[in-house]
Amino acid sequence: MDFELNDDQVAFADAAKAFAQSELEPNAAKWDEEEIFPVEVLRSAGEMGFCGLHTPEDVGGLGASRLDASIVFEQLAMGCTSTTAFITIHNMATWMIAEFGNQVTREQWCPELAVGERLASYCLTEPNAGSDAASLKSTAVKDGDNYIVNGSKVFISGAGSTDVLVVMLRTSDNGAKGISAFAIDAKTDGIIYGRKETKMGWNSQPTRMITFENVVIPASCLLGNEGDGFKIAMMGLDGGRINIATCSIGTAQAALNKARDYMHERKQFGKSLASFQALQFKLADMTTELVAARQMVRLAAAKLDAKHPDRSTYCAMAKRFATDVGFNVCDEALQIFGGYGYTKEYPLERYLRDNRVHRILEGTNEVMRLIIARRALEEGAADIL
Repeated sequence: MDFELNDDQVAFADAAKAFAQSELEPNAAKWDEEEIFPVEVLRSAGEMGFCGLHTPEDVGGLGASRLDASIVFEQLAMGCTSTTAFITIHNMATWMIAEFGNQVTREQWCPELAVGERLASYCLTEPNAGSDAASLKSTAVKDGDNYIVNGSKVFISGAGSTDVLVVMLRTSDNGAKGISAFAIDAKTDGIIYGRKETKMGWNSQPTRMITFENVVIPASCLLGNEGDGFKIAMMGLDGGRINIATCSIGTAQAALNKARDYMHERKQFGKSLASFQALQFKLADMTTELVAARQMVRLAAAKLDAKHPDRSTYCAMAKRFATDVGFNVCDEALQIFGGYGYTKEYPLERYLRDNRVHRILEGTNEVMRLIIARRALEEGAADIL
């Protein structure tokens, strides 16, 4: 087992780091403060290949592995957590269209999505279907060569500013097996976008409710077959959990770097903070836990790439652990800064706000524990450890 990055992965990481330092980090505070959705920068990210990492090469993507993508996203998140998180969502939605769409749908959307010329949103959560995603109520009713869509989705990243919506809709009453996936033009008549949510963090991407009122879409919008939607959603969430865990790791690494530098610069009681053993131990614990979280995320990514039978469990473990650790590292880094860390003069408070939501989305960490516990209680569960 080789834990070192290969030459290609190092090159990916270096390119992403350079982009983050030049395009994301200098603007992140302004985007957060003014709630700017940086579409032009997203297009620049697309030119670098960052918007089509999971997308197959035959429709313009890089066809990168989940592990390679995680390495890229970690570097990008060090520049701007919120913008990187949207890029990961866009990648997931684009992959779904490329993987499950028919030839017409793939050709309609994927080439421009893969290079950031068009943007995608992912629509699963509903007002009464959050953690219990299989209970969603929004419907797509077959009508000749079309479907008629009605219902609503909430907490949709990019809503109102994206071009295509990957939407999970109910096509029958058969529980999870009655859910189907669709790629819908975001500007179709009957789609209504709600007000932009006022959020604690993730302010560089708009979040809105979407309402569908008798929206007529062609049957060719269907991804896979009727009834495949929940399976597609769960496959997407495995990768999404790795991605969001990676965003936590990248943000925490940025916070750790700032705290380390501050400990050398700041003096109290006549000596630098770095000379106090209590703070040295705090920094040691932060570093250890962050490295452990990073390795768990990369292990889960490797399991997903290898289609390991327990890949979903590994992804759940990585997401639970890394998002908790990422938030805690940001919190401890802010503590090292003291009162200054609480002000917007430094990025620590933004790191903390942006990282907090990662413990909620892509399945709450409580749901991750349910997934892990269900597998751990099965006979032969020790084989996965």
